Amino acid sequence: MLNESRGGEIVFAELEACLDAPITRYFDAELQGDPDVLAQLLADKRNPNTRRAYEKDLRDFFLKMTGLPPTGDSVLEFLHLQREQAVMVVLKYKAKLIAAGLREATINRRLAAIKSLAKMGRKLGVCNYSLEDVEGEKVKAYRDTRGVDSKAIALVLQQFDRETLIGKRNYAIFLVLWGLALRRQEICLLNVGDFDFYGRKLRVLGKGKGTNEEYLDMSKDVAAALADWLIARGDLNTNLPIFTALDFHNEGHRLTTDAIYKIVATAFKAVGVKKPMSPHRVRHSAITAALDATDGNIRKVQKLSRHADPRTLMIYDDNRNKDLWEMSELLTLMLKKPD
Repeated sequence: MLNESRGGEIVFAELEACLDAPITRYFDAELQGDPDVLAQLLADKRNPNTRRAYEKDLRDFFLKMTGLPPTGDSVLEFLHLQREQAVMVVLKYKAKLIAAGLREATINRRLAAIKSLAKMGRKLGVCNYSLEDVEGEKVKAYRDTRGVDSKAIALVLQQFDRETLIGKRNYAIFLVLWGLALRRQEICLLNVGDFDFYGRKLRVLGKGKGTNEEYLDMSKDVAAALADWLIARGDLNTNLPIFTALDFHNEGHRLTTDAIYKIVATAFKAVGVKKPMSPHRVRHSAITAALDATDGNIRKVQKLSRHADPRTLMIYDDNRNKDLWEMSELLTLMLKKPD
């Protein structure tokens, strides 16, 4: 009986020891110290452009409100404020941005970065407030989506000497921009292995899609332009970028988004287009032209534009229809009619 009692005491002691043992035996190193909320927020952003924008905007917030760039301590101090205090700080920051004459979209982007910092702080247990009471500025997105018409695009394409390497490359870039309405970041990320000539498909990593790929069908002309450029360049390694630099210092390197912007802007200026043009304006132009050609078939054109929200296409369609212009004409004509 004594042995049974002693055995029970041993088992009880072992159970108590298990319960008292630290639960961070394996993750202790990862849980030491206060969390670096800003670093975690930036690491959570897959797109490098988004990451840089958040870092820049949050740096601006801390510089304007504390006089110093953000540190682990200053970030935690901000996240440890009472809700009313935090809202007051952010509202004062917003007032400074408005006084500086910043555009509504810029102000909203910076506020979104601060709200994301607070949200990450809540996830990590170092913040107990939300900044949803801080309202953004009202913005009318895509104010001018019309870009240029197909005749202007055709004029640009005609200027490229397709007997030269640079002419073949720039011609292919424009056909991909126009024929598939790609974003310039999507064009930059294209590799040779993403292009299926015989199947006439192009694999792209779409905006906001993480690592989810999309396979886009293309016309024979787009496929032929890509093939012509790649064959002329000569290196068809599937891991190489499709569009590469040709200048002496950067030859073979992936074209940057800035390089594609300059190629597009220069090409339009060369044919006398006065409107400032960019890759995104070419995309706008392609989407608007597709709406024209399909008599406003938003379901079809959404497959080209790949906008997550079809309501975005309604803005393009409104601009295409020029409803406001028609109403203005109608009203002013009324003034000219005799009684």
